[in-house]
Amino acid sequence: MTMVVLILIVALVAAALLLVPPLLRRRRERRRRALLRGFEQRRSSRVITMIHRQETMSLLGIPFRRFIDIEDAEQVLRAIRMTPAEMPIDLILHTPGGLVLASDQIAYALKRHAGRVTVIVPHYAMSGGTLVALAADEILMDPDAVLGPVDPQLGSLLRGAWPAASILAALEQPNANRDDETLILGDIARKAVVQVRDTVVELVRDRMPAEAEALAATLSEGRWTHDFPIRLEHARQLGLPVSDALPEGVHELMDRYPRRAQRRPSVEFIPTPYREPGQDR
Repeated sequence: MTMVVLILIVALVAAALLLVPPLLRRRRERRRRALLRGFEQRRSSRVITMIHRQETMSLLGIPFRRFIDIEDAEQVLRAIRMTPAEMPIDLILHTPGGLVLASDQIAYALKRHAGRVTVIVPHYAMSGGTLVALAADEILMDPDAVLGPVDPQLGSLLRGAWPAASILAALEQPNANRDDETLILGDIARKAVVQVRDTVVELVRDRMPAEAEALAATLSEGRWTHDFPIRLEHARQLGLPVSDALPEGVHELMDRYPRRAQRRPSVEFIPTPYREPGQDR
């Protein structure tokens, strides 16, 4: 009899371990969807979140990192396509940055959207996140939130990443023993800086034509380290359209994206094509 009871207990525990996590996950997703829907109704907008938490699990001691990738770009572009041309878009952004290509695609898609685009930064949007934010008509930042430089980083998984501007600075020093690989890296670095600088100019030129070139040079040419925090007042001094008027519910929504070991989508929106304002839903 004791063995039967033990088997039942083990079976119940196993069932709980299998069933409880999916149930809790669905509960969190329902709460997030409810918060997203309420946010949209208050602001009459399409709300998209791109939130990259740094995962707690690791592989061989190396922590998994989330960043802007092509999958994120595909999902954000899909959300924009499903939004009426004149409907405002609110993008809640929390990211350390990511691939230049993916950030570029998201930024240009937002820039082409006819409706007002607002990027909301509760905590930080660095590197590629700042590049995306530059496409917005307005950037709403928590008073303690930060943006960052968009200077390109070059390297590999084995050697790590180096700032393109630092590579170019190193090449200015006399050294007769440089190999072809270093010279090639310098050529790529030069092109990368020009590419990002031109992208920034194109993103902001319509709103700030007089300051576009200077802003692009400041953000892309390595004036600071790549993790330099551009705070609210500094962003204002640079001429960016920033405000600390965060909408109600932003931080509550962020609380629904806790740091967890399991992988989850980082881009989320209600996948429903919206009709033009004034039409029946």
